[in-house]
Amino acid sequence: MATKFLLQDSRYKTTTLKKHLIQHLIISGNASIADIAKELQLSIPTVTKFVSELMNDNYILDLGKQNTPGGRKPNIYGLNPNAGYFVGVDVQVKKVLLATIDFCGNIIDEGHEERYNLEDTPEAFDHLCEIVQDYIQHLEIDASQVLQVGINLGGRVNPKTGFSYSFFHFDDKPLTEKIEKRIGIPVNLENDSRAMMYGEFLAGVVKNEKNILFININWGLGAGIIIDGKPYYGKSGFSGEIGHVCALDNEIICNCGKKGCLETEASGYAIERMLNERKAQGCTSILWDMMEEHGEFLLSDFVEAVLREDVLAIEIVEHIGFVLGRWVAGLINLLNPEMVILGGPLSATQDYLRLPVQSAIRKYSLNLVNQDTELVVSKLGIRGGLIGACMLSRSRLLGMI
Repeated sequence: MATKFLLQDSRYKTTTLKKHLIQHLIISGNASIADIAKELQLSIPTVTKFVSELMNDNYILDLGKQNTPGGRKPNIYGLNPNAGYFVGVDVQVKKVLLATIDFCGNIIDEGHEERYNLEDTPEAFDHLCEIVQDYIQHLEIDASQVLQVGINLGGRVNPKTGFSYSFFHFDDKPLTEKIEKRIGIPVNLENDSRAMMYGEFLAGVVKNEKNILFININWGLGAGIIIDGKPYYGKSGFSGEIGHVCALDNEIICNCGKKGCLETEASGYAIERMLNERKAQGCTSILWDMMEEHGEFLLSDFVEAVLREDVLAIEIVEHIGFVLGRWVAGLINLLNPEMVILGGPLSATQDYLRLPVQSAIRKYSLNLVNQDTELVVSKLGIRGGLIGACMLSRSRLLGMI
């Protein structure tokens, strides 16, 4: 497999045009040379040359004649699914999820899960590299066919430079460089909320919307933003830190070290704190037995308690929804998005979360603005980050974002 042109930057015009050709086939599906030439505004001889070269490199397949009535039937060309593969790694607080897609974006391996404690230590970094290495070694494809590994992390991540400032920032080297050295495959690093957003954008609840706000209610609280169909990163890749908006007049110290962050009242950490407080007050809940059985608090247990109509769990999720919705209302006033997606583990509570968020939006945002915004719950759920990690790796390697 000749991957050299994929690794070249936009200074090479031929490389850019070939990537645009592949992008067109990803977005529009199989096409004839005439269709490609029209879309890319190139001459038919030029497109013919590029298609031939990409076929020789096994990126494109000749799918034969188009089955249309009358006239001379053109040959149709499409992506070769075996041209290369992309591995997605979704690093969560207490586990790592892994999946693989082929060059066409089809999932060929999914559902692999490893227990993991996300800590900012060299030991946790080594463990993560071992998990990724072991997963790739056991795939039914050769490791040389993996074009890129996409890794999601929470906190401050700069995808352009490859630095993570919340985890594994032990020296002045990019995290991508350190992981690449360990696994021998190029790495794309992304913030977990943006990856989940991108998964929903390409393979989830999004239809034709181009301006989207994604809210990730996980252990922490983050957001992803899409403007005009493109992920919005900001100057240093740190956009979307809604959890650290100074929104509350409380004395609770956030994980970032500051007080009053929205995350202190609307996140998994907030839920755990509120449950411990209620337990000390003598409140009853089916969660106490779950926590004793597992030896710790799990967000999945909380979701289950809500869906089983545990009164305390419902009360807490409604509180979180209304607090969060008030600040989402402000973002709607500011950004005027077509869609707001509630994602992350807590979104599995469905209307128990969505309805209080909707109520707060109606109360605190302008009616003229919010009437154009659809509030929905994630379709992909916990799979969103994993699918997003795979898709982002492919998109970034092909220059789509």
